[in-house]
Amino acid sequence: MALLNGLASALESYRGRDRLVRGSLGPWRGRSDLEFALRMLRQENDCDLLGYMIRTLGYCCQLIGGVLVEQCPTRSEVGRRLLVVSAQLSHCRTVLRLFDDLAMFVYTKQYGLGTEEEDIFIRWLSVLSNVADQLYYPCEHIAWAADAKVLQVDSARWWTLSTALWTLSLLLGAVKPAHISACDAPPPSKLAPQSIRGPVDNVEAKTEAAEPHRHLCKVSKRRTMEARICSEVLTLLSNLADLANAVHWLPRGVLWAGRFPPWLVGLMGTISSILSMYQAARAGRQAEADSP
Repeated sequence: MALLNGLASALESYRGRDRLVRGSLGPWRGRSDLEFALRMLRQENDCDLLGYMIRTLGYCCQLIGGVLVEQCPTRSEVGRRLLVVSAQLSHCRTVLRLFDDLAMFVYTKQYGLGTEEEDIFIRWLSVLSNVADQLYYPCEHIAWAADAKVLQVDSARWWTLSTALWTLSLLLGAVKPAHISACDAPPPSKLAPQSIRGPVDNVEAKTEAAEPHRHLCKVSKRRTMEARICSEVLTLLSNLADLANAVHWLPRGVLWAGRFPPWLVGLMGTISSILSMYQAARAGRQAEADSP
């Protein structure tokens, strides 16, 4: 039932965006309507389970279709049809991203230079990542418009530029969780078995036994830290899978660009999408649990 409710909420977020796109909100009446429109546009970026489902379905179709075309000649026609479905879902996501610039701008403006971030390394990583993401959207829009014959420009250059910005964002996004995980990881002494711990550790253990409330507080903090590290590791793996595909879509001659078969692109994308969808669902459950 919870999964059904989550899917219904995701569908509702897209219905709201569709109303905005079709202009059925009626004439705007000032700042309140603008804020409402911004909330509509930001729903996909916050926790849009349906967006991840579309992405996952597209990459799964590419994975299965690529395997059928290469490994099963008798079912190659089915494979080609699945690849067509995958391409159309990818185009669908490209069109939906036409309305993400404003939401991204609001997020970038709110974060600013990250003055509230304690870790200066994470701070500047986030700033650079926000800049790359902000520039990515207009470049992709121009490439899309060129393919649609709306603009008379070379779409290949703009696709290359947008892919390069996406690659940079993913690279920064992979360094960030790796750094956070390394900083949050407990020291080796905390992981050592009781039999080989030093006298200071044994004294601390006896103190915790005498003060159960303090012990419970430490256990809670440790679990929170472990959950954060787990989340960062999943983010790292997701970004690395996407990074592999991003490099593949760069011009030939750059690392492994152009060398992935369709099924491998589908596999990397499926791994990334499933991890992202899992994290989004877990974040949604956590938000519900924390709400009064």
